[in-house]
Amino acid sequence: MTNKGLKMSNNTITAAKGFKAAGVSCGVKRSGNKDLAIIVCPDGAKAAAMFTTNKIVSAAVVTCKKHVKTAKTNAVVINSGNANTCTGEKGIKDASSMCREVAVKIGCKTENVLIASTGIIGEFLPLEKIIAGINEAANQLDDSAQAGLNFAHAIMTTDTKAKQAVAAVKINGKTVTIAGTAKGAGMIGPNMATTISVFTTDVDISKALLAKALKTAIGNSLNKLTVDIHQSTNDTAMILASGKAGNKTINKTGADYDKFAKALMNVCDSLAKQMALDAEGATKFFKVVVNQAASKAEAAKAARAVADYPLVKCAIHGSDPNWGRIICAAGSCGVNLNPDKLKCKIGSITVFSNGKPVKFDAKKASKIISQTEHTITISLGVGKAEDLCYGCDLSNEYISINADYHT
Repeated sequence: MTNKGLKMSNNTITAAKGFKAAGVSCGVKRSGNKDLAIIVCPDGAKAAAMFTTNKIVSAAVVTCKKHVKTAKTNAVVINSGNANTCTGEKGIKDASSMCREVAVKIGCKTENVLIASTGIIGEFLPLEKIIAGINEAANQLDDSAQAGLNFAHAIMTTDTKAKQAVAAVKINGKTVTIAGTAKGAGMIGPNMATTISVFTTDVDISKALLAKALKTAIGNSLNKLTVDIHQSTNDTAMILASGKAGNKTINKTGADYDKFAKALMNVCDSLAKQMALDAEGATKFFKVVVNQAASKAEAAKAARAVADYPLVKCAIHGSDPNWGRIICAAGSCGVNLNPDKLKCKIGSITVFSNGKPVKFDAKKASKIISQTEHTITISLGVGKAEDLCYGCDLSNEYISINADYHT
C-alpha cells in the first residue's frame, strides 16, 4: 500500500533509505525454503520493539529485549523453522552467537544487533548451519526490491505468501518512507505483541517517540487480529529509523509526529489484513465492530470474543448468516450490555434489533459473508464507546496444517 500521490517503485523492507537486506536458505527448514534473514543499517538506526506477553518466551526474545535498549542498532537477524524456545541456557548462548556473528560481518557491537526466531518449539538451533547462513546473507546484502522480498520469504513459516506494505508521507517538505513485512498465519491472538514483524523508516525521530508510535500502531492494528486465540512464545515487532529522510528531527508530539504515526498505523493495518487473509486455512477476512459500549475496553473485549468464537468462524466459512452465534459470543464475555437494545448487522443488513430477530433476506446476507471481506457490527446499547477486532474463518485446512506441522 502507498499513500496517494506518492508512487513507490519498491514495496519491500528496503524501500526506506539507509537499509540493505538479504534472505537465504541455510538448512533450518526441512523444505529447503529460505530460513535466514538479515537487514542492516550501516550507519546505525534508532530502534524500538514490542514482544509477546506470554510467560514462556524464546531465547531470541530474551536477547532482543536487552539489545533494543542500546542507543544505536545496526542490524536485525531472524531465523525461521526453529523457535529456539524452551532451550535453556544453550538457547540464550546460541541467540547471542547469531548476533555476534552478524556484528563481526558488518563491523558493529553484538548488542547493536536485534534478533527474532520463529518455528518449532523445543529444538536446539542448528547453529553451524545458521552461522554459515549469516555469512552467505551478509555477502548478499543489497537495497534492491528483490533483496527485500528475499528477506520477507526467509521469515515465513506456514505463510503462503509474503506480507509487505509501504507508505510515504511528506514531513517538513521531505519524503519519509515506512516499510514493513510480517510473518504470521497461525498462533495469533496477541496481547500487546504481534507475530514476527519488522519495520524500517528513514524518518529522523527520537527513540522515545519511535517507541510510542510503534506501540500505538501495533495496538490499533496487528493487536486487533486474532486467528486462533493462541499467543506465540516468540511474538516480536521491531522498527528501525535511519534518519536518512532529511526531515527536521521529530522530538515532540505534534503535527509532524501525527503524520508519521498515522502512516505507520496504515502500514501495520495493511499487514494485519494480509495476515488474516493468509491465516492457516483461511478463505475470508472479517471485521467485528462493537459500538454503544460502556467503555473502549469493553468494546474491544466483545469484538474479540466474537472474532475468536469458533462457531462464528465456522459459520463464516460456510457463508451462514447465523446471527445467534454472534449474539451468543458477545453475551458470553462478561461485558455490560442491554439485551433490549442489542443490535447486530452483517454488512449493511440488520439481522437482530432491540433484542429481537428481524426479517431479512438470508440470501443477501449469505452473499455478503461469502465475500473475501465483510464487517459485522454489534451495538451493545449501554454507552458511546467503540472498538474493533479482525478475524478469519475456520476451515478444515486449519486442522490439517496444524495436525501435520511437527510430524
